[in-house]
Amino acid sequence: MRQRLARTINAEAIELPAALAGFALFFCLFCGYFMLRPIREAMGIQAGVEHLQWLFSATFVAMLLAVPLFAWINSRVSRRRFADWVFGFFGLNLLIFAGLFASAGDSLWLARSFYVWISVYNLFVVSLAWSLMADVFDTRQARRLFAFIAAGASVGGLSGPALSALLIETLDAAGLCLLTAGLLAVASLLKQHLMRWREYAGAGRPGAVPSESPRQPVPGNPFSGFTRVLRSPYLLGVSAFVVLLATVSTFLYFEQARLVAELFPERDAQVRVFGLIDFVVQAGALASQLFITGRVAQRLGIRMLLTAVPVLMCLGFVGLALAPTFAVLAALMIVRRIGEYAFVRPGREMLFAPLDAETKYKAKNLIDTLVYRGGDAVSGWAKSLLDALGQGAVLAALVGAGCAALWALLGWYLGSRADRAAEQRPNSGIAQ
Repeated sequence: MRQRLARTINAEAIELPAALAGFALFFCLFCGYFMLRPIREAMGIQAGVEHLQWLFSATFVAMLLAVPLFAWINSRVSRRRFADWVFGFFGLNLLIFAGLFASAGDSLWLARSFYVWISVYNLFVVSLAWSLMADVFDTRQARRLFAFIAAGASVGGLSGPALSALLIETLDAAGLCLLTAGLLAVASLLKQHLMRWREYAGAGRPGAVPSESPRQPVPGNPFSGFTRVLRSPYLLGVSAFVVLLATVSTFLYFEQARLVAELFPERDAQVRVFGLIDFVVQAGALASQLFITGRVAQRLGIRMLLTAVPVLMCLGFVGLALAPTFAVLAALMIVRRIGEYAFVRPGREMLFAPLDAETKYKAKNLIDTLVYRGGDAVSGWAKSLLDALGQGAVLAALVGAGCAALWALLGWYLGSRADRAAEQRPNSGIAQ
């Protein structure tokens, strides 16, 4: 039965426990985040749709301060324990927010602070989780297993909005923060199992390509992630890919926030609408991850994972320019997010599997957090400038189509390079 289940998810029998642990870890992280995400979206609207670019800029500043701090801790704590520190820190933050929501739930500044905090929290814990997966599994294992592991995120993303919509009136935001803190504690336990498995059957197993010991801190200083990216054309390309992803996402996000604020003025109704969109997205992403992503990666390569969604977004933006309605926007938003979870994110993480620990943890964290939120901030102000020109959604849609076209070209280049490296030397590095 174990071998049948392993074959179903394209794993070997010895890999099944780790694959299931990775699946469960992402379930915990995403279930917790998506319980809180509808609250974040409603609080963003509460702070004023016209001020969203300020929240994006505040998030970028918070990232600018947080990235060197976490890199400094990463240089002093072993890789086996680093995730425990990060999950513990954010779990403590959640307990503090639970207390604040219980005592001052309608505060505008609390809403703004929570919006910025959860935007930082989400990127940090997800980036760290994928760094962990790239550390635990070697290149060949990553190609076969990352789609299934990412499906755990989709199952969590399905459960989170459903729980949020079901429990928001009884537990309120404070109770959902406590539930998320509990899920973070479970994720930390699963992480410990994965690091033990790595030593005898994963990337650190006897006979595998030698790698740095997880019992040692990641080498480098708090700013070595910056220097790694600046010295590597490959990592600069990944950074540009992430900026274009953030730009496309931000354009759609601003339009969604504006239309939801107009059509659904009550906060509980907004939470339910955002929760429903999240549910549809995660259901579509899960189906794709289980039945499509792995087969596409094996047969057509990483290049297809990184190119298909940008091409669809380019066409979708053209459609939005022709018919700028909420229905078209919602459909485009759903397709974009399904594609990101099912194709783009697993493909991006496969790019890092053959690289060294400093790149996986520091350069990758920099790209996933600071570069991503920097792209958010810049594109947020760009979207506000386009809106100020008075052309409605049409001009923004055309600019979005151009960004998506560049995104597709860069995705094809990066994916093709990774595919060639994997075919020639499956476990070699390509960062230079």
